[in-house]
Amino acid sequence: MKHQDATPSRGSGQDGAGRERSGPPGPPDAERTERELAAALHALAGGVLPDPDAYRTARGEWLRRERRRRLVLTVLVAVVFALATVIGLWVLNQAPAEPGVIFSGEGVAAADGPSLPRPPG
Repeated sequence: MKHQDATPSRGSGQDGAGRERSGPPGPPDAERTERELAAALHALAGGVLPDPDAYRTARGEWLRRERRRRLVLTVLVAVVFALATVIGLWVLNQAPAEPGVIFSGEGVAAADGPSLPRPPG
């Protein structure tokens, strides 16, 4: 079975409306050159055979890239989480060591001590 191009050569055959073309004729050896070129390309294309493991190889590479992407994302999330934890602990550690005014633990409860004078009214 021989493959024939459906597109006619320039200057020969019919145009899209079915009318004969009256363009300039091609060089005298144009059709022979086209046939030889088509035969050479057909022979070249027939000699190319696909690799039997091409799909398996491509799928394996894709799976490796996917695993690597997931691993990088996991490591990135772990680093961000660890950094946020370290910063939070550092901020909490910056609190003053001495007790604050509210929780001094000295004296009596504030309600038992003297209160502010009430405004007249």
